[in-house]
Amino acid sequence: MKYTAAVWVVVLAVVMAGCAGMPGSDVAESAAARPLPYRQFVVGAERPGPFALVLFLHGAGERGDDNAAQLKHGSAELIGYCRKNGIKAVLLFPQCPRDRWWAGKEPPEGGSMLTALEALLDAKTEEFKPDRVYAVGLSMGGFAVWELALRNPERFAAVMPVCGGGDPARAAKLTGLPVLAVHGSADTVVPVRLSREMVRAIWNAGGENVVYQELPLCGHDAWTPAFRCADNWKWLFAQQNQQNQ
Repeated sequence: MKYTAAVWVVVLAVVMAGCAGMPGSDVAESAAARPLPYRQFVVGAERPGPFALVLFLHGAGERGDDNAAQLKHGSAELIGYCRKNGIKAVLLFPQCPRDRWWAGKEPPEGGSMLTALEALLDAKTEEFKPDRVYAVGLSMGGFAVWELALRNPERFAAVMPVCGGGDPARAAKLTGLPVLAVHGSADTVVPVRLSREMVRAIWNAGGENVVYQELPLCGHDAWTPAFRCADNWKWLFAQQNQQNQ
C-alpha cells in the first residue's frame, strides 16, 4: 500500500502532536567526519520512573541531510504505540548521509557511522539515564542493529532487526540478548538466508530468547507489517536489562 507524501506528512503530524522534544534539526557531534543529524521525540515525560531509550535506524532509501526522510517508515507506529500504551521513552531517529552506510562500505577517509551512533547513544544515556536501551532497524538499518549488538550486547535490553543480516561466526555473543528478527520469505534485495543464518547460529550457541518471524510471500518490505504489529512493540518494551530483572 502506497501513501502520497502529503498523506504521510499529515498522519505523522497527528501522531506526533502530543510529543515533547520535537526539534527541527538536532545535530550530534560525530566521529564520522561530519555531523550526524537526528530527530528526538520524548514521550510520556510526565510519567514517573526512568525512560526507555530507542535507537531507530532507517534503510538506504532514507539517507540524506534533510533530517526528515528517516521518519518515513516506522516512526508513526513507534511513537503511536508509546503514546497509546503510556510508555515513557526517548526515541532517536538519526539520518545517515547519502554517500555512507550505517555498517560497512565506509570510505577510507571517513570514520565509522557505527562509532557515531554509539557516541549518540552514550550522550543520550548520560542525559536521560534510561533503565533500558533498544535498537530497531530496517534493511540497511537492520544490518547496523545486528552489528551494534555484536559490538556491545550488554548495552541493549533487546533488538529488532528487520530484513537485515549479520555475522553468524560471532553470533554466540548474542545468546543472552533478546532478539526479534523479521524477514520476508520472498525478499529479493536482502536474502532471507541472512536472517535465518543469524537466528540459527544464536540458537545453536544456546540462545533461548530469540524470536524469528519469516513473513510468507513478503518481499523486501517486511517493515510495514512488522511495525504495524502492536505485539512486536509490546514484546520489545517488555524486555528488561538483566540487571533490572
